[in-house]
Amino acid sequence: MSNSDQAATLAAAPRPSIPALAYLLTGCIAVIGSNSLVLGPIAPAVAAAFATSVPVVMIASAVFGLGTSASALFLARYIDRIGARRMLQGALLLLAIALVASAAAPTVSALVAAQLVAGIAAGVAMPAIYASSAAIAPPGRESGTIGVVLTGWTLSMVAGVSLSAVLADLVHWRAVFAAVALLAALALAGLTVTSLSDVRKSGPAPTPLAALRVPGIVPLLIACAAFMTAFYGVYGYLGDHLHSGLGRPVSANGWAALAYGVGFGTAALLDGIIDRLGARRVMPFAYLLVAIVYVALAAASGSFGLTIAMVAVWGLANHFGLNVLVTRLTALDPSRRGTIMGLNSAVTYFAVFVGTTGFGPLYSGFGYATCAMVAALLMLIAASAAAWPAAARRQDGHASIEQRS
Repeated sequence: MSNSDQAATLAAAPRPSIPALAYLLTGCIAVIGSNSLVLGPIAPAVAAAFATSVPVVMIASAVFGLGTSASALFLARYIDRIGARRMLQGALLLLAIALVASAAAPTVSALVAAQLVAGIAAGVAMPAIYASSAAIAPPGRESGTIGVVLTGWTLSMVAGVSLSAVLADLVHWRAVFAAVALLAALALAGLTVTSLSDVRKSGPAPTPLAALRVPGIVPLLIACAAFMTAFYGVYGYLGDHLHSGLGRPVSANGWAALAYGVGFGTAALLDGIIDRLGARRVMPFAYLLVAIVYVALAAASGSFGLTIAMVAVWGLANHFGLNVLVTRLTALDPSRRGTIMGLNSAVTYFAVFVGTTGFGPLYSGFGYATCAMVAALLMLIAASAAAWPAAARRQDGHASIEQRS
């Protein structure tokens, strides 16, 4: 059969459907995302309860990021040896316990400690979810499958973070963590009764430093660091900007979370573009788009309505940025996906720490618009790293191998 006949046959063949297991992984992402994003909108209520400031409360978010980063770096490598399902089950159990402790925290210090434990759980869970989503994806539907899993962030925004602001106003901020703990328990129960298989490698678990030698990974991790630092630095203080800067009630922060979630989820309908054009080609432009959005967010920061509108566009742009990042990283070396995605999570959640602590003085001293402009500069770094020739050559080589096979 000629190459043209093969191409015609492939074009005529129906596209494989997204596996049902992807939707379970979507739910797991939603649970973890709810905890990692929930503190920003309810931070003013938490600060008032403990008679402290919002930046002090956000230390809990920063410590969550450090715990996740360290856990992903040193524990996620065991995913390849023990199996993603078993590691994810253990992580969800630990997360549920940490969330109960967060809900019962008598002091800010106790909340910080509980979120550290939650971070340790998330550092294992996130790479296990991403590795599993790449493993179950049908050929040619990699970005589509990962895009479905990533819509868990939409669920965490719409059903988790949005409702958390209302719960904090109508009930108490402690009810927010209690509700997420219940969701973690439900996700664990769902995972237990599914047929998600574990693919384990024999021999010792690969070390993180060894994974750093995978060609093309370093520029992608640099892009990840800039992308995530910008996001968490701007998102972490959005709630207080709407409340203190624009005079809106805490429950109004739910509109921002809803807008971001709708934008993020809507972008999933366009993920086929990534499969057609290729993640490598889309990635630099996706990050440039995010940079433009940050500039627009800075310009709109004085208006509640315009800010909400730009947050929706922000969610759409960030979906593409996250999708192409995960797609490219999981394609680097399928035999070490757990370790590679562990490095990704380590960088991501170290960026949580850098973003929330580094942007705090910027926000306090210069305002929200300045934070958004600094985030735009970080996205230029991310776009440059995404277009780095070494990473591009590695992706092109991998694509050529897949086409030959």
